[in-house]
Parts: sequence; structure tokens; C-alpha cells
Amino acid sequence: MKRLFLALLLLQAGPWALAAEAAATSSTAAPVEAAPVGAAFVLNILAPDDIKDLLTRHLELQRYRELTDLSDDELARLLRQAQEDARRLVGTLGYFSPVIAMAHQSAQRSTPVVTLTVTPGEPTRIKQVTIQFTGAMADDVLAAAQRNQIQASWSLPAGNRFTQNAWDAAKQQALRQLTSLRFPTGRISASLADIDPEAGLAHLQITLDSGPAYRMGELAIEGLQRYDAAMVQRLSRLTPGTDYSQAELVAAQQRLSDSGYFDSAFVTLNTQADPAAAPVLVKLREARLQKLVLGIGASTDSGPRLSAEHTHHKVPGIGWRAVSKLQLERETRAVGSELTSPPDLDNWRWAVSGLLQNQQLGTLDVTSQRLRGGRKQSHERIDRNLYVQYDRAESVNTDAAQPVIAQAISANYAFAVRYYDSLPFPSSGWGWGAELGGGTTLGSERQAYTRLLTRWQGFLGLGQAGSTRASAGRLAMRASVGALFAKDNISLPSTELFLTGGDNSVRGYGLNDIGVTLADGSTTAGRYLTTGSVEWQRPIRLNGRLSDWESTLFVDAGAVANQPSELSARVGVGVGARWNSPVGPLQIDLAYGVDVRRLRLHMNLGFTF
Repeated sequence: MKRLFLALLLLQAGPWALAAEAAATSSTAAPVEAAPVGAAFVLNILAPDDIKDLLTRHLELQRYRELTDLSDDELARLLRQAQEDARRLVGTLGYFSPVIAMAHQSAQRSTPVVTLTVTPGEPTRIKQVTIQFTGAMADDVLAAAQRNQIQASWSLPAGNRFTQNAWDAAKQQALRQLTSLRFPTGRISASLADIDPEAGLAHLQITLDSGPAYRMGELAIEGLQRYDAAMVQRLSRLTPGTDYSQAELVAAQQRLSDSGYFDSAFVTLNTQADPAAAPVLVKLREARLQKLVLGIGASTDSGPRLSAEHTHHKVPGIGWRAVSKLQLERETRAVGSELTSPPDLDNWRWAVSGLLQNQQLGTLDVTSQRLRGGRKQSHERIDRNLYVQYDRAESVNTDAAQPVIAQAISANYAFAVRYYDSLPFPSSGWGWGAELGGGTTLGSERQAYTRLLTRWQGFLGLGQAGSTRASAGRLAMRASVGALFAKDNISLPSTELFLTGGDNSVRGYGLNDIGVTLADGSTTAGRYLTTGSVEWQRPIRLNGRLSDWESTLFVDAGAVANQPSELSARVGVGVGARWNSPVGPLQIDLAYGVDVRRLRLHMNLGFTF
């Protein structure tokens, strides 16, 4: 039996690989049915669509159509070469026994017509796959899980159709899995696609040479001027002596970039050094010491918005970062500043902040001051915050002559946990956060109180796994519960109580429109809060293809009261659209407030939890 052997080495690409690479990077072209005026010949290709597209893009014969001085002998030679060229190209799609016919008609025409007919036959299927390991990982007990993962996730298993693109992709995936953990210098030392054209079967063999196992050594830092190496070590959180992990290096690089101290950060392993303690190369470019950002925006909740934010990354004398912000909105005017220390080894930071704010809460005009001091910690999945807070609020009702002043001091703990598949465009996963605080009012009579607020958000894909966006879409759900426990006659700052309504709570109502309704018809904040929302998000197809837009149907509900038994939900229903914009998800909703019997437009940009 005649057999065809394809030996493909990692650093050696034959015509099969070259053709496949070209096919992968080219765009689909229209079939060639006619040649330009004055062309040497017209080329027609008769073949299945995938083969026709491939030959139209990459057949070498296409280059000679415009050579008007071709002789008959030269054209005949080119046609013979074109048959072999077509056979190689068709083989990249897994057809190794095609019937290829070339017809040349020149009679009664000023321009010859060349017709290439391809009958591909049955595609070649994978019969067997053999993955072998050499180097340090071959007999390493600690590498058993990694070897098993490479074998289990091989993307071209037995029974699949063989194509050159799929073969190349499978090898590269295996190489990535090898070099991502412990073995950064791993390579493909040999690979073989053994094709039996007559049987239509392929036997695949690949040998992965892991090279030595690497452990991370000390950081070798370049680019520091204002900051010390200890801060870079704390931000990167890379521990010398641990096994090399590409994911850990990428995460460290992201933490350094997100810290705000650096405009750019590149983290790599020096594989030329001793594998037992290979230095981690950290190349940094520090951000400007000070930064001023001016902003302008608008939302349906807050109306037009102007803001100015100044950042000083290293305040003289203490070395802390200071972020000061001024914000002007339709119903809120605020100025505040926060001082934050560099992180310690566990990424905890000390923080001190102050905020002066005037805002409309329900029908009350509230001027408040807040001072806060404590520690906070941020990770990829969880944030924590421990702090002591002083609040003072001066509330004025439009019908009241005298303002009501209340003060309180409290100790608080807050956290947020995030397990979303991708941010800022999650399609599955969940997030949960909670705030728990306890304190006392200040003034002539001090009274203790406890405050609790918890919130949850989740995304549930509909339909089969892997086809969520393409079929039924997903459900986006959120809920929140708040409670303040204290004596009935307590005088608390209104900023410690609850209101709801608006873009991110109950649509169909204005920002903070849902609260406790007093006898005079005014609205004030209450002690208990509940909200909930269910939204069906479904992708929009344009010209048969998935777009960056989604349609939505939603139901929101929320209630605020001073007693749990008095909670009465206000409902909003509506439709909307989502756009995955370059700066985050944009939501546009038209909601109907059932209780107020009116339509309201809501717009919001970004995703936060």
C-alpha cells in the first residue's frame, strides 16, 4: 500500500504548513470567473466552496493571468504545475486522494479559458494520536497532572477530520500548556503526521521536550526612580523559590500596571540563568508624580456631570498617595480626598479620607460630612475594608423652618467577592458583597445601632454550554437587602439610612425616589431596604452574525420602610439594549414605573460590583 509521510518539525515548515498558514490569515475572496481585460487566460474553478475559496486565494497559477506574452508551451507548463499545487493545497484540508482535472479551451475565443475541476473524495480521519514526553517532566511525579492535562485536552483526537490548520493548532496548544507551568523552555522536538491516502487515515505523533524545571528567583527590577524595590515586591506578590508559572507572572504584571504607580510593566523569567533560581526580570516605567483629570459626562439619574480629580503618588513627608476629587451633578455636589499608604506584604493598605457633600435624598436637601480611617485590601476575587467612620448630616425639608442635625460614629467591615467569567462583559458567574457596622449616635443622648447591607448579582446562561450567546442568551439577576437595628426614637444621619430607585436599582423611578413617604407627602430615607431584578439578555444578529448588541427584557422591584411589615414593593418593567463598547457595557433602557404610571429613560455605562 502506498503511503504518504509528512514529517513536520517545530522550526521547519514545509509547503503544507505554509499553505495552511496563508489560508488561515487570508480573507475570503470571490471566485474568479473572469480575468481583467487583456489577460492571458480566464481561470474557472469547479470545486466545493471551502476548496474553491482556498484555491482562489492561494493557487500559484493566479499570478500569471495578467502576463499577456505567455506562449502555449509556457501555459502548458504552468497548468501542469497548477495541478500539483492544487493537490498540495487541497491536502491541507485533509483531502489526500482528490481527482483533479485541468481543461484548456482556446478555440473560438480571443482569451483562453482554463477550468480546474476538483473532486475531493472522502476527508482523512484521525486514527491514532501518540503524545510522548522527554526532558525533566517525563519521569517527574510532580508533573503527572500537567502531562495528563496536555493529553486530555488534545484538540485533534481520534475520529476528527485531519486538516493542516487543526494539526498546527493542536501542537501549539500542547506547547502552550507545557511552557505555562514549570517548563518555560519546553519545545516540540519532533512531530509526524503519517497519512494513509488510500485508507483515508492519519496517525499523529508528537514529542514534547520539557527541558529543565524552573523555579523563580529574586526580582531583577529596572526603571525605578521614586519608589523602592520593596514596594514592587509587595505589589507583584511573587515569592522566590516557587515553581515558575506564566499565569503568576501575568497576574503580577497586571497588578503593577493597575497600581497606578507605573505607566507600563513587563515581567518575564530569565531562562538563561540557573533553573533552580531563575531571576524574574521586571521592567517598569514610572507614572508621572502628579496627575490631573478633568471629566464631563451625563446620566439619566444625575443629569450633566463635571469632575476634576488630582492624584499625587507620593505626598512629601509621608510617601502616601493622595487622590482629591471635585464632582458637580444635578442633585449632588461633593469634594473629598483620600490618603492611601503603599501596600504591605499581604496587600493591606492604610487609608484616611474625608468627604463634604450636598445632595438631594428623597425630598430632603442633605449636607453631610464624613471622615473615615482604616485598612483595605484588594485582590482579583475579593476586596476587604475595615474602617472607623464619623458621619454628620444636616437635613432640610423644603417645608421645614429648622434643619435637623444628626451625628454618629461607627466601626465597619465590608467585603466583595467576584467570580465572573470575564470583566467588564460577564456572561456567567456571580458576585456577593456585604457591609456590617455598629456604632452610636453623638449628641446629648447617645444611642447604639447596627447596620447591615448585603447585595448579590449573578448571570445564568440559557441553552447548552458553549452556545449561550448564540441561542437563548442569559438571565442577569441582582438583589439587595439592608437593615438598621436601633430604638425607634434614634436620631441618625440620613446618609446611614436607605433609599432606592434609579439606573442600577429600580428602573422606572428616579434616583432615590423610593423611600418612606411621610404624612406631608415628602420622601425620606428608611431603616429597611429590599430590591430585586431579573433581566433577560439576548444577543442581536446582524446579517446572520452575532453583534456587540443585545436586547433585554426586565422586571425590577424595590421597597424602603421603617418596619419590615411595611415593606411594599414598587415595580418597574421595561425593555432595553446593551452595547459592548470599547470602554465597557452601555445600557439603554426604557422602563415603566407601575406605581407612578410613567415611562422613564435610563442610560448607564460600565460594570461595577
